Amino acid sequence: MLDFLSKDAAAEGTPDLLTRILLGLRLDGVEYGRCVMNRPWAVAFPAQRSARFHFVGSGGGWLRTAGTPWIRLAPGDAVLLPRGSFHVLASDPAVPAVDIDTLARTSVSDNIYLVDGRAATAPTGPDASADRGAPADMLFCGALRFNLDPLHPLVTMMPELMLAGDLAQRDATVPVLLEAMEREVALDRIGACGILARLADVLAASIIRAWVECGCNDATGWVAAVRCPRIGKVVAAIHAAPERDWDVPTLAGVMGASRSNFTEAFTRTMGESPGRYVAKVKMFQARHWIAHDHMRVAAAAARLGYDSEASFSRAFKRIIGHPPSAARAAPGAGRPRPAAAGATASA
Repeated sequence: MLDFLSKDAAAEGTPDLLTRILLGLRLDGVEYGRCVMNRPWAVAFPAQRSARFHFVGSGGGWLRTAGTPWIRLAPGDAVLLPRGSFHVLASDPAVPAVDIDTLARTSVSDNIYLVDGRAATAPTGPDASADRGAPADMLFCGALRFNLDPLHPLVTMMPELMLAGDLAQRDATVPVLLEAMEREVALDRIGACGILARLADVLAASIIRAWVECGCNDATGWVAAVRCPRIGKVVAAIHAAPERDWDVPTLAGVMGASRSNFTEAFTRTMGESPGRYVAKVKMFQARHWIAHDHMRVAAAAARLGYDSEASFSRAFKRIIGHPPSAARAAPGAGRPRPAAAGATASA
């Protein structure tokens, strides 16, 4: 669990908004794979609910998503895809990709796998002899689960792709963690995969923290609230107790402002009215209760203060886009796709 405070918050003995949200944000490694691959290789990762994480131990490669061009990854680079978007990792952009789910894996423990693709496919073609002599590439890949709803403001505001190197100078923790992961990869000691998994969990959270702190060139919304202590206090209160009856007078009291001043400041900062924001947070929480905790729809409605299940269901569908019953019925709700992580593929 993260434990960090801003200077002002530490002086007051109260966590700032970023700390309070991230202390409640659990980022757990679901599966990790240590992958050794001979060139040429390319692997396609289908879209999934869980975040994806990749760390380049040795060699290197290229990465692209549906919305970004090819990005070069060097040894020591780490990348986080917060929404688990479709992407491809390859030794060269010209190599045809195979689906990650088609590859065999060797289980090391409940959530760690080894993939050794060095003998799976012998390089062919005019460059085959050069490929045979090239050292293998090693990647450490994983799937991470957020305890937040995918539509939570923090998650929806994140970019499709986060590169640790871009954020390293914003947070001194990031380079240290990257160096620690490099050492574990190089030494290949007993238990290295387990230690790498824990380091990856912390590194992913550090990447998110550095992204939030840098402001992300966004002047409104959740990041702006982090930078505005008075609005941040209100947002943190809403997320801490979404079941409360958060009307404008109550929220204005939390901020210590008049109703009109509070409403104007909140709408300007967050990009939507207090009532709309509260309703969204309530429905995100309700969907989590129904899909993950298997709470009855009627119980969720009562807990959030709705007079009837029907009125709750209408509000839920208006904000989430489907009725509460669909949240419970969704196959594999909250369950990530496997995180097998490597392969060889002939060019």
